[in-house]
Amino acid sequence: MEFITDIITNPNIPTSFMDSNNILELLFRFILNLAVTVFVINYVYFRATGKRSYVFTYIMISTTVFFLCFLLGSIELQLGFALGLFAIFGIIRYRTDTIPIREMTYLFLVITISVINALTRGEVSFGEIAFTNAAFMATTWVMERVWMKRHLARRTIVYDRLDLIHPSKHQELIDDIETRTGMVVAKFSIGQIDLAKGYTKLIVFYKESATPNILTDAEISDRST
Repeated sequence: MEFITDIITNPNIPTSFMDSNNILELLFRFILNLAVTVFVINYVYFRATGKRSYVFTYIMISTTVFFLCFLLGSIELQLGFALGLFAIFGIIRYRTDTIPIREMTYLFLVITISVINALTRGEVSFGEIAFTNAAFMATTWVMERVWMKRHLARRTIVYDRLDLIHPSKHQELIDDIETRTGMVVAKFSIGQIDLAKGYTKLIVFYKESATPNILTDAEISDRST
């Protein structure tokens, strides 16, 4: 109690310690940044991919970058500081799995949003900041919920029924793949055919949104590198 009393009564305490304007600005910017990040990660990314493992990481990185930028933003190194953050987080590789391209894109997105919300001051109005955040949310939502639903993912599979590769039985082949894998197949191409071993390699193009738990060829390649 004596410490609190000294802080209140001591005239030598810097006024910035009790500056309500700075505190309100910090609170407003933090709420805005957190709301935008939660929308992008939870209501767009998670609902589109179903991958919960990155949600915690994205939100905590966003919060960390925001406070780091805001509290150190008074230093006249704002541009270099922001670029340095991109460089630092851009070379991060977790020791478990390599981050896929899609997840890396979201990582840069949350870092960008946090840097903008923390460092944009002076001539940039809150209206411009709000519009920028709204543009990020709208663009991400449209790309994931509209464009990606029409996007066809690619997956190479080893198929064991050579009797269905005849052109007259292609619809039966598609039905068989959908029944056995759950993929909604739009089209396919026939690759290597091994008559001796009785299998062929099919390049299947399917709607990724219907089976988000099936890795595409690109995602498998990312994890193997």
